[in-house]
Amino acid sequence: MGHLAPHINTLDDEEGFNRDAFFKMGELGLLGIIIPEEDGGAGLDAVATTIAMEEMGAVDASTTLSYLAHTILCVNQIANNCSKEQKQKFLPKLISGEWIGGMGMSEPDAGSDALGMKTKALLRGNSYILNGSKTWITNGPVGDIFYVYAKTGGKKTDISTFIIERGMRGFSTGKKFSKMGMRASPTGELVFTECEVPLSNRVGTESGSIKMMMRNLDIERITIAGISIGIARASIETATTYAKERKQFGKPIGSFQQIQERLTEAAAWYEACRCLTYTAAKMWDSGLMTGKEASMMAAKAKLQSAQMATQVALDAIQILGGYGYTREFPVERYMRDAKLMEIGAGTNEILRLIIARQMLGEVADA
Repeated sequence: MGHLAPHINTLDDEEGFNRDAFFKMGELGLLGIIIPEEDGGAGLDAVATTIAMEEMGAVDASTTLSYLAHTILCVNQIANNCSKEQKQKFLPKLISGEWIGGMGMSEPDAGSDALGMKTKALLRGNSYILNGSKTWITNGPVGDIFYVYAKTGGKKTDISTFIIERGMRGFSTGKKFSKMGMRASPTGELVFTECEVPLSNRVGTESGSIKMMMRNLDIERITIAGISIGIARASIETATTYAKERKQFGKPIGSFQQIQERLTEAAAWYEACRCLTYTAAKMWDSGLMTGKEASMMAAKAKLQSAQMATQVALDAIQILGGYGYTREFPVERYMRDAKLMEIGAGTNEILRLIIARQMLGEVADA
């Protein structure tokens, strides 16, 4: 973690990007952690990937979020869905860290309603012409390769996937967003204006991407829950240490029952969410989860872990009092970073809807 901890405060202040960390991740095999060995990856699983998210997330959640976008939303998708030739072209430099990857799904008018996307791709000869835009794209301002979805027909499910390379004619990146949290994870727009994409960069069949898109959302939600768990763990550790050392009325504040209550509730909720998340990851790896069942379990893990991390970070700020509200301690950053986890990769509201539909069936939509 020596490549993360010393830089996070400066990067958070300046809204920078830890580019060097990605080269180190490449050396360690982390960028291909969930990719089969025959494709140049480490050949590990969802449990191992979630562990990596937790450990890095406890130190630098911002860089970990960019790592997730690169590894799960781009590299993993290419390894699972692309042709042999496409994998040979793109994976080596993505796994080494020479290229930064991302994924383009959300749009200005299609966030939670992913199927409402308006970016269109029309086949002209041996190329597709893309028009539209994507927004809230993690790694957008710094990425080299993007795994992008676009409409290729009149039905909502007529969605195709294209690998977009920086430098393609008609492709540009828009403004970089200034954010409350995750400030060291660059977020921005992808803009397609008569963007010419070779037919060879289409992934799979035309209008055949819907199942691939939905399945990857599930593994994203399981692994991203690891970041929430890491943030919560760091918050609890900081608050516990402070409660032992800080004295008021002649004794450590950890002797006060209200402080004990906040710490113990935080610790119990953290452990519960950790168990839920790693159970979901293990079930994913075992193949026990498929279809709607997988979506519900992934939704449960992310929903609870994200809510838990935000509340635990808020409680840590309260325990530290005025110090917690300043940048002298990291808990205010933990809280700012944690809040994003309740919005990205599926809002809390969407996740509750997924769970309700699985539990109640048609009644949920009555």
